[in-house]
Amino acid sequence: MGAHGDVRITYWPDGDLNKVETQWLAVDPEKDFTLQRELKNLKPNTSYQVAISGRRPGGQITSLVRGQFKTAPDSEDAAEVAFTVVTCHDFNRRDELANGHRIYPSMALLVKPDFLVHAGDIEYYDKPNPWARNVELARYKWNRIFALPYQRDFYRQTAAYFIKDDHETLKNDSWPGQTYGDLTWEQGLALYREQVPMGEKTYRTVRWGKDLQIWMVEGRDFRSPNTMPDGPDKTIWGEEQKAWFFKTFSESDATFKVLISPTPIVGPDRESKTDNHSNKVFAWEGNQIREFLSSHKNVFVACGDRHWQYATVDPKTGVREFSVGPGSDIHAGGFKESLKTEAHKYLRIKGGFLSVSVERAKGTPQINFTHHDVHGTIQHRETFLSE
Repeated sequence: MGAHGDVRITYWPDGDLNKVETQWLAVDPEKDFTLQRELKNLKPNTSYQVAISGRRPGGQITSLVRGQFKTAPDSEDAAEVAFTVVTCHDFNRRDELANGHRIYPSMALLVKPDFLVHAGDIEYYDKPNPWARNVELARYKWNRIFALPYQRDFYRQTAAYFIKDDHETLKNDSWPGQTYGDLTWEQGLALYREQVPMGEKTYRTVRWGKDLQIWMVEGRDFRSPNTMPDGPDKTIWGEEQKAWFFKTFSESDATFKVLISPTPIVGPDRESKTDNHSNKVFAWEGNQIREFLSSHKNVFVACGDRHWQYATVDPKTGVREFSVGPGSDIHAGGFKESLKTEAHKYLRIKGGFLSVSVERAKGTPQINFTHHDVHGTIQHRETFLSE
């Protein structure tokens, strides 16, 4: 899919003529001709312009891509912040065949987020046209979906964090040690890191100003087999990640804390599912996490994976969860309005996205969770003042 060549990255704050420019850097032919580079010493709460030049090895410049991104405010800055969360993108189930998923221009035009979090199922190896049962076809699917005009234009101008789930790791409801055709578990993990900008760990937390901190967790790398009997030794997060989460979450002095999970923490889910913390087969760890979250104030969960939108409140702990919904209407399904419970404050079996904004109203911090349809039209909104 790729070609040998070099890239050079140039970036600068808006209105600042002092540009930072890297040397020419060779792409890696062993990693799908990609390159990842950490940009250091960035100013907080600043909009940056970026230009990426490309050339054949040692040759003349043959391509130039321009973009932009915004950096996070520091922890003492009570800045307004807006971000969006999406999930479940399948090339075959895009809204517009030529352009891609309609949610992307909707987010860019109507929300103008400071950043986006993709909560997993970025692509589907285990869906047809083609079934990606080897490394080459998996790379083909990554390249194809991010070449769509809507996706390409959005990510060129918006900072993004990525979380993986099962379908872009290997296959549905997968766990360590499994294979999918010729694609091994280890290859699936390596492909994800190859295709997505990532630091040392796939779980991390980011502070966005005085009033917001988000946690993005890893749901595949450390999990026990779904078929293992439930109990204190069965896990999705793994002991190291769980200890990290409990520690960093407890130490945070951010006004609002938002856990973004690739799979539900609260649910409810379909009775037949056996893959997430709202399912009976992971009840022990699910209860542990929900009880921990309920011991803190101003805590919320946003989750991916489910092909419907919802807002729920756990009857036992009071933990609130917002399911993003799939990236297109044709991708929606798997649940029915007739299954609505008392836990549901909102339920919609359609696609769209979730936007979250933090602001201060007469000096009081507040956070807004808004479900949108694929065109950006508001379907549901809940607002919470800090306790």
